[in-house]
Amino acid sequence: MGFTSVFRATLCMCAVSAGPIFAQEIADTIYNGGTILTIDDARPTAEAVAVKDGIIIGIGSNAEMLAHQGEGTDIFDLDGRTMLPGFIDSHGHTVMGGLQALSANLLAPPDGPNSDVAAIQASLRDWKANNQAIIDSVNLIVGFGYDESQLAEQRPPNRYELDAVSEDVPIIIVHQSGHFGVANSLALEMAGIGPSSTPPPGGIIRFDADGQPNGVLEENAFFAVLVLLLGDIGEEGFKTFARAGSELWASYGYTTGQEGRSSALIVETLKEVAAEGGIPIDVVAYPDVLVDRDYIAANVSMDYDNGVRVGGAKLTIDGSPQGFTALRDRPYYDPVGDYAPGYAGYASASMDQTRDAISWAYENDIQILTHANGEGASDMLIAAIGAAQAEHGQKPTRPVLIHGQFLREDQVDSYQQLGVFPSLFPMHTFYWGDWHRDHTVGPINGENISPTGWVRQRGMMFGTHHDAPVAFPNSMRVLDATVTRRTRSGDILGPSQRVDVTTALKAMTIWPAWQHFEETRKGSIEVGKIADFVILSDDPTAVDPETLDQLTVLSTIKDDRVIYEAAEGIREGSLRTSPFISNPIVAHQFLHVIYQGMEVEQPWYPQLLTRFR
Repeated sequence: MGFTSVFRATLCMCAVSAGPIFAQEIADTIYNGGTILTIDDARPTAEAVAVKDGIIIGIGSNAEMLAHQGEGTDIFDLDGRTMLPGFIDSHGHTVMGGLQALSANLLAPPDGPNSDVAAIQASLRDWKANNQAIIDSVNLIVGFGYDESQLAEQRPPNRYELDAVSEDVPIIIVHQSGHFGVANSLALEMAGIGPSSTPPPGGIIRFDADGQPNGVLEENAFFAVLVLLLGDIGEEGFKTFARAGSELWASYGYTTGQEGRSSALIVETLKEVAAEGGIPIDVVAYPDVLVDRDYIAANVSMDYDNGVRVGGAKLTIDGSPQGFTALRDRPYYDPVGDYAPGYAGYASASMDQTRDAISWAYENDIQILTHANGEGASDMLIAAIGAAQAEHGQKPTRPVLIHGQFLREDQVDSYQQLGVFPSLFPMHTFYWGDWHRDHTVGPINGENISPTGWVRQRGMMFGTHHDAPVAFPNSMRVLDATVTRRTRSGDILGPSQRVDVTTALKAMTIWPAWQHFEETRKGSIEVGKIADFVILSDDPTAVDPETLDQLTVLSTIKDDRVIYEAAEGIREGSLRTSPFISNPIVAHQFLHVIYQGMEVEQPWYPQLLTRFR
């Protein structure tokens, strides 16, 4: 896609000013006629931008940029709308976002109709009636997005309630967090799960009062069963997911996506689809460090191959904060469910695994992204990074904290001292802010979930993410939640943790570009950088912050080519239009399919390893 990294780097080094590189150079495209927010502190706004061969060659006044106009120059009239650098995914799962097309929408309002178990059953029945071809192909009914915190029953459905939808086809439904699921009786039988089953490390199989599995599976137990049931999808299915997921990201203005806990299979699938011209955006992949170290070491690179590269490794220490599986340093405030007194969650990776993985990354100069939601998980990560730096030195590998929902202020200090980049999840304030306030951490600590304010008080950069398919990769919802921290009920959770719009935009552009070692070529509109842009319906710095979530993405431009244009797009066609343009994908959420290659004597693991190793 575009020029090689070497040539791009050369252009970046030539960019000694904000003016044209060559005064008489003729542009392929000149963007003007609207507000241009550069996310460059030296020149925050501009009237026009000139681009040649996918690289920005000039930024300035309209008159200055029109000096680059030639016979073949395309004038892209913004028509009063606002252009920014393309959004960069600080953490998400691009390929697995494509699985949405195979799932029933089980989300609660405002993203779906499911407010009780009966509504979930109805949604599954409707999907079953309308998707028989998919069911015949994969022999599976899949739903995504149930969330007991939003259900009238305040509990997940059970196997018997799913059996009422179908006893003849296996069913698996996925919690919105992506860390739990519920299987019907046939799916449990196919996975070999019964009264005597033992869960894998870092996972739980729930049982009812009669000692039978009730269908609910947590963490590693769930991941293994899901991947086993999805085994019939095959290579072409995963290619479909890769195409659909990357197009979905583009529809929300992302020009760089992330596959934030992948496998060798997923990366190779991405590369195949990209080689076929099927990936409209850049994608950086981070395979699981507990499974694919040899593959990571052999493939990690700063250079894209048709828009795909392996950026480093991913480690997952704990689970879901809203699902009470994140590892805390104290008991949960008021957990809903059958929990023993003093319950504080649990780790999905041991301390030995954590230390070993972090040490390996430092020893091999490989960037590592670590999922740590609870304070207990952050304690583990901080200790492991400290030990690795004591042994190998504080290397410039830019380790990343993923999520950090529940953080103590002293842990923010530790991450700053260790040079850890926090990729935070402020969308939780909207989706689960009320739940965190009332049940997970309580009203006092709930104010400080996703503590962007603490981070900025220390002068730290941070990224914001959606973790899609856990939530839609809705860039404007990310922006809104970071600025307002307004919950579903209308409460403002932690007003002192709010940041201004410009800061929130940096956390979606230039700072995640730095996170990915791409700040010299992406993340802001500057001479020498790649022409990756997003065009919004209005200027986010000029509207009422309470209306940020109402802004829409009208166009997404990658390497000076339009890869997405909304139905209400700002112009008819383009001289450089990509084949990826489509209306917004109407889809719902799905789990990031991941696997743990642990040697556990349960029926699903040998099949899992055989199929996905």
